[in-house]
Amino acid sequence: MKDNCIFCKIANGEIPSHTLYEDEDFRVIFDLGPATKGHALILPKKHYDNIYALDDETASKAFLVAKKMAVAMEKAFAADGFNIVQNNGEPAGQTVFHFHMHLIPRYKGDNAIDFWKPGSTTDEELTILEEKVKKEL
Repeated sequence: MKDNCIFCKIANGEIPSHTLYEDEDFRVIFDLGPATKGHALILPKKHYDNIYALDDETASKAFLVAKKMAVAMEKAFAADGFNIVQNNGEPAGQTVFHFHMHLIPRYKGDNAIDFWKPGSTTDEELTILEEKVKKEL
């Protein structure tokens, strides 16, 4: 736990929250600034700044919690779809530097989230990018 981290304090019960789910590693709470009705956050109880800091076991568990919650929340809220969003770094939209995942029920016509405008690329560009990633694995 990191002393000055608000999500550490919430995840570990030091600050009250509307908790939807809790186990030994995670707490799932409603987001106080929801994109849509039912927007929630998955918070690990241990502090990780972002996805790059997660160990493989915690990363795996986070996605299992996300699946469990998405199934339950989609039924509970009669959602038409679901976004699972995870941001890393300020340019990507991360504002609290404690790894977390957004669970966002979607409803037809909600216009809650604009993601990206499709761009274009070439086969040559993709080949160069593919080689760069494979070099890092």
